[in-house]
Amino acid sequence: MDLTALMHSHFQDSIDALHTSATELAEPLAAAVELLFATVANGGKILACGNGGSAADAQHFIAELVGRFERDRLPLAGIALNTDTSILTAVGNDYGFDAVFERQVAALGQTGDILVAISTSGNSPNVLRAIQTAHERDMVVIALTGKGGGTIAEVLSDTDIHLCVPHDRTMRIQEVHIVILHALCDGIDTLLLGEP
Repeated sequence: MDLTALMHSHFQDSIDALHTSATELAEPLAAAVELLFATVANGGKILACGNGGSAADAQHFIAELVGRFERDRLPLAGIALNTDTSILTAVGNDYGFDAVFERQVAALGQTGDILVAISTSGNSPNVLRAIQTAHERDMVVIALTGKGGGTIAEVLSDTDIHLCVPHDRTMRIQEVHIVILHALCDGIDTLLLGEP
């Protein structure tokens, strides 16, 4: 086995996934930036959730909003729903793991807020239930998926934005997701602060 060739193939495959995603997702990404900006500019907040690597991405995204991205600015209201172990374990124990995000959206989400729902497969039951609860609360959803979007693609409304990475490998989808999240942060900052 040629390990050097294998390592090179990872970079090339990632480049190809990013190139295809750039072509397909630039327009919906711009629309997502405008929605996120309008939300924070009008006093709303951004809730984000995901499992595993997507949980790390949700937490990373919210950290960039509350802290800063590349430029100093006021903190933006955001909550990663996968970070409070007491809530996750209490709700998981009492209601089941599928309810861990749904309960928090019901408690914290309001009309005018946005849910950023991250699932590489598009089939995470707890993310799906969070989306359904967000819709009940008249929240817009920005969904980051891959693999065709799964069940999430079927439950999104016309006002939601679906950023579905056109790839089937989880690692490639996750790599594109972090670029998407950084692009969202940069877009928000550009609308707030102007061109760097």
